[in-house]
Amino acid sequence: MSRSYIHSLVWLALFAAGQTLLAQTTNRPPIALAAVKTWAYQLQDLTTARSVDALAESHYDLLVVEPSRTDWSSPENRRFDTPRMVRRLQVAPTGDGSHRRLVLAYLNVGEAEGWRWYWTWPQGWTKGRPRPPGLPAFIIHPDPDGWSGDFPVAFWDPTWKDILLAGTRTPPAPDRPYRSLMDEVLQSGFDGVYLDWVEAYDDRAIKQAARAAGVNPAREMVRLLGEIRDYGRRRNPNFIVIQQNAADLLDGHPDLLNAVDGIGQEDVWYSGAADSDWNNPKGHDQRTSASDTRDTLEQLHRFRAAGKPVFTVDYTVNDAAATYRRSRAEGFVPYCTRVSLSRLTTTPPPEFGLATP
Repeated sequence: MSRSYIHSLVWLALFAAGQTLLAQTTNRPPIALAAVKTWAYQLQDLTTARSVDALAESHYDLLVVEPSRTDWSSPENRRFDTPRMVRRLQVAPTGDGSHRRLVLAYLNVGEAEGWRWYWTWPQGWTKGRPRPPGLPAFIIHPDPDGWSGDFPVAFWDPTWKDILLAGTRTPPAPDRPYRSLMDEVLQSGFDGVYLDWVEAYDDRAIKQAARAAGVNPAREMVRLLGEIRDYGRRRNPNFIVIQQNAADLLDGHPDLLNAVDGIGQEDVWYSGAADSDWNNPKGHDQRTSASDTRDTLEQLHRFRAAGKPVFTVDYTVNDAAATYRRSRAEGFVPYCTRVSLSRLTTTPPPEFGLATP
């Protein structure tokens, strides 16, 4: 028997074993959201093989990632195979060995983003500059925290909701098979969504726009979250919705608990400056005031009392170990990283071993 023939047999056996393992892993049911013990969050630099490999080979029970092909700022992003990435990230087994990982799509519901496929309007509007002509009425003002290219919106506006949900005004195109942001999420196979800028309902300029339109912004935000959950569950009965921040939306709106499955909260103990790159020291370890931490914890425990998981993300490197302990002591699921969110953290949970440089 020739050596090459033996090598071929070995290769075929290894390939078959790998395919069997992949099938077994793929067939694992997703872990329940309430059973998640670790999670990670990455929004930037996802279209490289190195980034996808790092995420796929990590040991987190849940990942929140950017659905990159809706980012039309570069041809690479526009052509990115998001469904393939999602499938690869999902097949990883969780810590119990019996389930697969959950993968959620980041989705900004309270702001339009100037690099998305739907953006056909003037660019370059920043805080303090005159409003450029040609912007649709639902775009209210530039991001107040300094995130470039983000624009808070009148999220109750039918045009904005159409971009998010039904996409009746944006029929498919050869280079864009999805009609809406939610269609892209569902076509890509995500297990659910992680919704940013829910706090839009409390933005001063948006409140003024809501008064002019005769609507209650808090009520409209709860309604929108419910519509997103309903839209997702018509296609996937197990579709997950997690809101980020805005825990005080629960005040006076207990039906919020019917619209979301959990909450993510930034900056409980540490924040970072907006638009900071990975190596910017201002992008982490900016301590949250004790009073803000106390108020936030009080609000988050209302979600916990209602049986909703709480996921914290604190932008700390220097105090990560203690912050993991603090969050877990509250019954939360913590993650510590840098505000850039351009790679996996260098300070993973303690059970993952030593921090990387």
